[in-house]
Amino acid sequence: MKSHEICINHGSDFSYVGIDAILEQMRRKAMKQGFELNIMVVGQSGLGKSTLMNTLFKSKVSRKSVQPDPEERIPKTIEIKSISHDIEEKGVRMKLTVIDTPGFGDQINNENCWQPIMKFINDQYEAYLQEEININRKKRIPDSRVHCCIYFIPPTGHCLRPLDVEFMRRLSKVVNIVPVIAKADTLTLEERDFFKQTIREELRANGIDVYPQKEFDEDAEDRMINDKIREMIPFAVVGSDQEYQVNGKRILGRKTKWGTIEVENIAHCEFAYLRDLLIRTHMQNIKDITGSIHYEMYRVRRLNESNADPSAHDPSAHPDVQPKANGQPNGQPGGVQANGVAAQHEALSHEM
Repeated sequence: MKSHEICINHGSDFSYVGIDAILEQMRRKAMKQGFELNIMVVGQSGLGKSTLMNTLFKSKVSRKSVQPDPEERIPKTIEIKSISHDIEEKGVRMKLTVIDTPGFGDQINNENCWQPIMKFINDQYEAYLQEEININRKKRIPDSRVHCCIYFIPPTGHCLRPLDVEFMRRLSKVVNIVPVIAKADTLTLEERDFFKQTIREELRANGIDVYPQKEFDEDAEDRMINDKIREMIPFAVVGSDQEYQVNGKRILGRKTKWGTIEVENIAHCEFAYLRDLLIRTHMQNIKDITGSIHYEMYRVRRLNESNADPSAHDPSAHPDVQPKANGQPNGQPGGVQANGVAAQHEALSHEM
């Protein structure tokens, strides 16, 4: 009856076909299925990772909020812990998974501390691939792939540490990285601007492409929007899940002796820009790049390995790929391209 009514409503317009109804069909289907978003937070202890995630989604979604442990110790090795929540807003349902990495950067010797995180990301790609190649695969494959990694930079005001450079250089090849300056209220505005400019120069000098990557801009409009975002990266953020009354309005903020820092006020910090990027404007694009670029690179490499060696379907049967002196891993397929991204990107992407 509904479709008949639609036809009647447009009966007077002889030229109307009804193609625009596809948007409403897609909306209804998406509303039924719901959405999934998997965010990883990486940084040393004390940088406000849990607080920022609670601030982003205005609910207790962090690991510490859900599983408080007053005697929590610093892990001797990196532990990967994830917690999932079902969030609903105006009828839209989303399964949010927050992946925490306690222990990262907290040791005296942090050499190779990125490896467990790299392994976790690749393990999620592998799990998705195994579901995908099943003969009787599920109609909707559960998606545990990491869509975005928020990397927390300490507010030193000087430059990136070797740990920061090494982590982002390696992980930016396998996951969308969004760097943020944590607890930015500890810097003056002049210090903050200088620090942001220094970080952008260091990212450029080290060939680190953080999200949104230039080569994935689809058109001139995308490029214009993303260029503005790239000029702001890294976002200088302040997180808080405490509410205060300011001029009769409820705000999220941090109270100090000299006033209240309003988290969502762009004159105070850049949290609002980060939230808009992750949730309001680029969430679907972040997921699309994860599936069509990062996961695709992993899939091509694994299937090439499987064709060359039937036992390669079992990733545990193969040791980690060892890089050659020129940075190219042994046994990587050459010349393969996906969506215009060169195979060199793939070769560097998933080395362990």
